[in-house]
Amino acid sequence: MKALLILILCCFFLASCSAPSGAAADSKGRGDGSSAPARQVQTALAEEKAIDQLVIVTGTLAADQEVVLGFKVAGRLADIPVDLGTSVEKGQPIARLDTTDFELRVRQADAALQQARVRLGLSPEASDSSVNIENLAIVKQARAEMDAARSRLERARLSFEKGLLPKADFDTTNSGYKVAEARHEDSLDEARNRQALLAQRRSELEIARQQLADTILYVPIGGMIHQRNANVGQYLSAGTPVATVVQMQPLRLKTAVPEREARMIRMGQPVRVTVEGAPGTHQGRVARISPSFDETNRTLLVETEVSNSARILRPGAFSHAEIVVAAGYRALLVPAASVVTFAGIDRVFTVSDGTASEKRIRTGRRTDEGVEILDGVKPGEQVVLSPGNMTNGEKVIVR
Repeated sequence: MKALLILILCCFFLASCSAPSGAAADSKGRGDGSSAPARQVQTALAEEKAIDQLVIVTGTLAADQEVVLGFKVAGRLADIPVDLGTSVEKGQPIARLDTTDFELRVRQADAALQQARVRLGLSPEASDSSVNIENLAIVKQARAEMDAARSRLERARLSFEKGLLPKADFDTTNSGYKVAEARHEDSLDEARNRQALLAQRRSELEIARQQLADTILYVPIGGMIHQRNANVGQYLSAGTPVATVVQMQPLRLKTAVPEREARMIRMGQPVRVTVEGAPGTHQGRVARISPSFDETNRTLLVETEVSNSARILRPGAFSHAEIVVAAGYRALLVPAASVVTFAGIDRVFTVSDGTASEKRIRTGRRTDEGVEILDGVKPGEQVVLSPGNMTNGEKVIVR
């Protein structure tokens, strides 16, 4: 009886232990019977396209011209209507000196010129300057005295030859003629001196007028005021900086091209420039190329003229430039949305027979048309767009 009871308890214990195992097996069997749904994805073809071959560099924009302006004459600043950031045009006046002293000098020089004209027998107000020095009063007087002395000398010579005039009186008459002749030459020299003085006075008047004109400071180039250095009422010496003007159109982009790529750079090649903070792409062209490499970093200085007609670019801005060295270059491209980067490694997922396959790639340039693939993908392969957290070997359905 005791043995039968023990046998019944053992059977009950074995039955209770086997029930969970069977349930687990049943659950496992149901799991094998149902699989997770395949992910729906969109794909694009990796295909070759004709793109521009570029040399990508960075640099800094600079003004094509920067001019420090100052007056040619000294004086007190009377007006300066421009300030930092003011837009100016070529030939525009930007500053003016007090003209009182300069106007007085013009009047003084004009009066001296009139005096010189009068001394030459010319009208003070007339503009003619030609004069015959033989017609001047001092020359006429000296010539008349010389002619009279010559006549006396002729009469004295006749009387001396006839023995009617002592030699001492003849010598005195001869000396008087020589003195009169010398005075005539001196009068001619004086007339020529007055002519030269007239030319000098005329030049002094022109200088005074030019100095009066120089009291207004004009801009030699169009651009914007980069710096103002003077204020109204300040006394300025000749050449003292008053303002600095920078030319805004075109700008000059200075870039250092590595030696291995410099051989492809040519004058006139188109350049696409992008600047942080300035929307869009700005067009330029290679304008200047240095004749020698920089020995310290083995680069070649290349300057690009960048169009800035809208004046949205500013000198000193950091810029990215794409120099188009060849057009129609064939490259394998995939959409930028298909490239996943993790831990510095670029990857794409390709689809084959409904299965995603992860491929590591080596990328080149990024363009508006896509990302250039240098290695890892072949033309015609399908790449998954926006793969997200996709894993290698995952089942996919292409929509």
